[in-house]
Amino acid sequence: MVKHAAQEGAVRLTLHTDYALRLLMLLAIEPGELHTIATVAKRYGISRNHMMKVAQTLIQAGFVTSVRGRHGGLKLAKKPSEIMLGAVVRKTEDDLSLVGCFAVKRDPCLMETVCGMRKPLRQALNAFLEVLDGYTLADALQHPGRVKRMRSILGAQTAV
Repeated sequence: MVKHAAQEGAVRLTLHTDYALRLLMLLAIEPGELHTIATVAKRYGISRNHMMKVAQTLIQAGFVTSVRGRHGGLKLAKKPSEIMLGAVVRKTEDDLSLVGCFAVKRDPCLMETVCGMRKPLRQALNAFLEVLDGYTLADALQHPGRVKRMRSILGAQTAV
C-alpha cells in the first residue's frame, strides 16, 4: 500500500516559515501600506499571537521593519528583489535537521560511524536550500495575474 508523504511525516516547512512567507508576500504586494499584526492575522485567518512571533523573527532578521506609533505597522526593510527565499527559510526554521543525527542536540546513534545516509541526506538539504537561494521575493511575485489574484483573495487595495 502506497501512503501519501504527509502520512509518513514528510519533510516540510513549519507554519512559522509558511506564515513568514505569507507576511512577506503581503508586504511586497502592498508596499505603500503599513500593516498591523492584527490586520495581517485577520486577512490570513491565523492567530494574532502566532503572527506576532513571525513578525518578530522577520524584524530581527532584517527583512521587515516596524514603524511605531498610532499609525504604525510593518513594512519590508528591503526591496523584494533583495530578499532571498533561502535566507528567509534559514532564519525562520528552528531546525533544518532532516534526521536526528543532523540535530545539534541529539541522541547518539549506534549506526553513525557506518551509516551511508548522512551524505546523501545532507546533499539533499543543501540542494533544497540552494534552489531557494536562487529565488527572491520579487521572483515569487513576478507574475501579474498571480499578484492580482492574491490582492483579490486578501482584499488588497493598492497596486505595486
